[in-house]
Amino acid sequence: MAAEIVNPRSDSATDNNPDAVFALHRGGKMAIQATVPVNDKDDLSLAYTPGVAKVCTAIAEQPELVNEYTWKSNVVAVVTDGTAVLGLGDIGPEASLPVMEGKAILFKQFGGVDAVPIALATKDTDEIVETVIRLAPSFGGVNLEDISAPRCFEIERRLQEALDIPIFHDDQHGTAIVTLAALRNAAKLTGRTLGDLRAVIAGAGAAGIAIAKILVDAGIGDVCVTDRKGVVSADRSDLTDVKAEIAGLTNKTGQTGSLEQALAGADVFIGVSGGSVAEEAVATMAKDAFVFAMANPNPEVHPDVAHKYAAVVATGRSDFPNQINNVLAFPGIFAGAFKVRATRITEGMKIAAADAIAGVVGDELAADYVIPSPFDERVAEAVAAAVAAAAKADGVARLV
Repeated sequence: MAAEIVNPRSDSATDNNPDAVFALHRGGKMAIQATVPVNDKDDLSLAYTPGVAKVCTAIAEQPELVNEYTWKSNVVAVVTDGTAVLGLGDIGPEASLPVMEGKAILFKQFGGVDAVPIALATKDTDEIVETVIRLAPSFGGVNLEDISAPRCFEIERRLQEALDIPIFHDDQHGTAIVTLAALRNAAKLTGRTLGDLRAVIAGAGAAGIAIAKILVDAGIGDVCVTDRKGVVSADRSDLTDVKAEIAGLTNKTGQTGSLEQALAGADVFIGVSGGSVAEEAVATMAKDAFVFAMANPNPEVHPDVAHKYAAVVATGRSDFPNQINNVLAFPGIFAGAFKVRATRITEGMKIAAADAIAGVVGDELAADYVIPSPFDERVAEAVAAAVAAAAKADGVARLV
């Protein structure tokens, strides 16, 4: 999975200083802060009773006023069941909270968007969907986080169908958006377009499926997805519904067999599997190939090996160039969606976000700089503007 929690230091630095990590987390990483004064009885009467009753009555009569007179239109619910937390797996809702808090502060710092961590004590798909639907009146959008596949696909789909607010599973779409941005710039650097490329994705989970879909939508020449049994192709009888769908959308060249076989002559390797790929297989890729080995903390192909054969190398780590980091996407995406009060996040909005991220690099494009830094302040603003414009173009904006 691509990196999410930003750490400007190397992984070894945090490993060697665990006391600092625990010290930072003591008491949690976030708090609620008032935006209005409550210093005397006049303030109290305006912020709470009796004044607040006037606002409540107005919203009861015109429900859309909730977006103007509460924080709803700028707050995200960060929802998890704790089943796929970073590289730790199913560690439960309580243990997921440090990550959810981290996600919430990234929303605020990088996108100016408020977010509330919500860890649910259930793994049941129906219960998760029902719970989020019941919580929805309090939020302007929902960021699904660290929910294991394949349940994450159904949960997102059902919530999108039931609610008229943006629903976004970042493990899928955030990773896909940033990957597309980096791939566009890598292609540009080597004088090619997406249509010239054949890509192989290692991993058929949430991120792998989403990356394949967005690459198809963006016009990739060809892409195939692989799982533990090899290429996800239509001739296999063991595919889940999700894998069967992706098999029907991908693999125009009819690749079969193992990941290593599919890599022969491929222009792009995208790793979101957590496995490893032998150097011999990487050596069979096409000239000026791209290796995006995003497993964290151990990339599927170590950058030192990838650089022997690839024109552009990216990872999910902060201590190598070209970090594929979801924080480049999700804060600006929600900020843009909220700006126009979008009812959903469309495929057009995702591609617009990827194009905006790629565009920030501009004339500085280089082999070790195909994607901007998470700390580049231009990113969230560019993404928000592009997403808002795409929402209007796609007809999902309430404000025009």
